[in-house]
Amino acid sequence: MRLAVAIICFVLLAACDSGTEQRDAVASTRTVQRPFVPVPPGVIVKGTAAQNAALAPPGPQVTPALLVKGEDRFRAFCSPCHGLSGRGDGTVVSRGFLPPPSYHEERVRTLSPEQIVTVITQGKGRMFSYADRLLPEERWAIAHYIKKLQAESGAPIRQGAVSP
Repeated sequence: MRLAVAIICFVLLAACDSGTEQRDAVASTRTVQRPFVPVPPGVIVKGTAAQNAALAPPGPQVTPALLVKGEDRFRAFCSPCHGLSGRGDGTVVSRGFLPPPSYHEERVRTLSPEQIVTVITQGKGRMFSYADRLLPEERWAIAHYIKKLQAESGAPIRQGAVSP
């Protein structure tokens, strides 16, 4: 009886096939590595025209809702360095970073909203670009909010004035 059971087990085990002999050389769990192919010169990234159009002056119409959005984005992205009032006294300055320019300095007060959007987009000095963090409409909102802060400080604004 034991011999019969052993023969049956042997026959059953011999019939088992793992199927590894017929598998493809690359399994679905393996990654396929391809060489880096740079973008050819002259290629324009999809969506570039729409983004350039959104950044073109004069930008969106200044509304109370836009200024509220600008204040919100300003508090999140600008106030750590520039401070809530825009005087260059943000929290990072109290931790040893050099203060950024105050929005109330004459040379900054004369900047138009278009110029402020350009600085937000490209960065300047120690300030890095926020193009990957802020949508074009948010950059315009921040620029108009900065002009509003400047107008509320009391000194006259020469260019790009926004009535509060």
